[in-house]
Amino acid sequence: MFENFKLARFRITITAGEKGLSLPRYKGSTFRGSFGGVFRRIACSMGQAECGDCLLREQCPYAYIFETSPPPDTQALSKYENIPRPFVIEPPLETKTEYSPGERLFINLILIGRAIQYLPYFIVVFREMGEAGIGKGRRPFNLEDVTAIGLNESQSIYSAQTNTVQNLDLAFSGFQLVKKSPAAARRAEVTFETPVRLKDEGKIVGRPDFHVFFRQAMRRLSSLSYFHHGEALPADYTGLSERARSVSLIKNDASWHDWERYSQRQGRRMNMGGLIGTVVYEGELDEFLPWLILCEQVHVGKNTVFGLGKYRMSVR
Repeated sequence: MFENFKLARFRITITAGEKGLSLPRYKGSTFRGSFGGVFRRIACSMGQAECGDCLLREQCPYAYIFETSPPPDTQALSKYENIPRPFVIEPPLETKTEYSPGERLFINLILIGRAIQYLPYFIVVFREMGEAGIGKGRRPFNLEDVTAIGLNESQSIYSAQTNTVQNLDLAFSGFQLVKKSPAAARRAEVTFETPVRLKDEGKIVGRPDFHVFFRQAMRRLSSLSYFHHGEALPADYTGLSERARSVSLIKNDASWHDWERYSQRQGRRMNMGGLIGTVVYEGELDEFLPWLILCEQVHVGKNTVFGLGKYRMSVR
C-alpha cells in the first residue's frame, strides 16, 4: 500500500530585507495568507472573484491548489464543498517575532501527488511574495534558496544567484517511506508540535484518544490519495477504526492552545486552537504504523495547509 502516494519536500530559505521582518509568534497563517493572494494574481488569467463558474477552472493551477473541489461524479466526500489541499506550508517553529536585515528563516513546503508538477509556481510565488512584503508593515524579504529534501539526499534546486530551477526529482512514495521505518511496535510517543485539531462525531475534542487520532490520520491519507493521486486506498476502514479502540492513551501531557487568525476572505476572526504537547499510546500498533508514519509527513486534523497538525512520533 502507498506505492502510488507521492510526496515531495522542500526547504525554502528566505532572508529579511533591509527593513527586517516583524511577524507573529505563529507564522503559518501569515505565509499562507500572502501566498494565496500572490498565487492567484500570477496564475489567474480571467480575473474573476470566484473560481466556481470560471471556464478555465479545470486547467488553472490556482483553482486546483487553493480552490480544490471534488468532481461532480465523485463517490467519496461528495457532501464536502472543498477537499484537502495538496500542499502544506510548515513555518518556522521558533516564536521570535523580530528579524534583523539579512537574518534567515527556514520554511518547509510539502507537495502531494499532482501538486508536485506545480513546484515552479510555488517558487515564483515565494519570490513575488518577498517583493510584495509580509507581516507588520508589509516588509520585503528575499528568496535565497530552495532545496529538495529526499529520503536519502538533499540538493539545492534554486538559488537567487542563478535565478533558475534545476530539474531534479527527489519525490518519494509512501511505500518507500514506510519501508525505512519500524514495522512493529507496542508503544508510540507522539508530540503535537503545532495545534492539532481532532474531530470525533463532528466535534473538536480536547482528549486525543488513539482511535480519534488514528481515524483522522486515516481519513486524511485516504482523501489525499483519492483526490490528488486518482485512486482509493484499499483498506478495511471499518475494521481498522474498531481495532484502534484497543490501543490505550497511557500518558497525556497535551493541552489546549488557543490561537486565532483573521481571515481576509471571510472577513472575520477564526479560532484555530488545538492540542500541543506529548502523548503516549500503548497496544498492538503494527497495522496502524504505516498510516501514522506517512501522515507524519502531511500533518493531521484541521487546517493543515497553515502548518497546523504537525506531529513527531517515536515508537518501540
